[in-house]
Amino acid sequence: MDFENMNIWCWLIPLLVGAICGLLGYFWGRGSAKTLDNAEELRALESKNAKLQADLEACLKKTTAAPKKAPAKAPSKAKATASLGAAAFDASAAKAAFGKRIKEDDLKIVEGIGPKIEGLFHNEGIKTWKALSEVSVAKCQKVLNTGGDRYRIHDPASWPMQAKMAYKGQWKKLVKWQAEHKAGKF
Repeated sequence: MDFENMNIWCWLIPLLVGAICGLLGYFWGRGSAKTLDNAEELRALESKNAKLQADLEACLKKTTAAPKKAPAKAPSKAKATASLGAAAFDASAAKAAFGKRIKEDDLKIVEGIGPKIEGLFHNEGIKTWKALSEVSVAKCQKVLNTGGDRYRIHDPASWPMQAKMAYKGQWKKLVKWQAEHKAGKF
């Protein structure tokens, strides 16, 4: 054998072995691939999502359909709270439901709102559960947008509803809702 023929074989043999191994690996992997069928679970989750969406729309219709009366004079905080259907803040009931001390009008108890997002809402003049409960989802998104791109991943669709539960003192209902919607997801 001369030197030129040996040089060709040094290239040809590894190329042939690589091609054969590639084909065998492809067919072996293709033959052992399993298809996952999650159609039943997907249908169940879509059904649950549709029900929750309907509940949310019904809740939003109730809140927008209720006529709002402007008081003739500024009543005391306790009278205003009672007249709008909200219970006076009961710190012990909130602590019993959440298992930790809750401050009145702390927006961070709403699932998805942390200290920085709470600051964005405070900058817009939304500092109470009542104020947040009366804000539209579109306004919540505008507030998030003022914080920049990193806040666009948050979904404020349920924040007014959660704030309304807190404002009305429905602590057990709020905790139950948050447990069913881990991190705001269904």
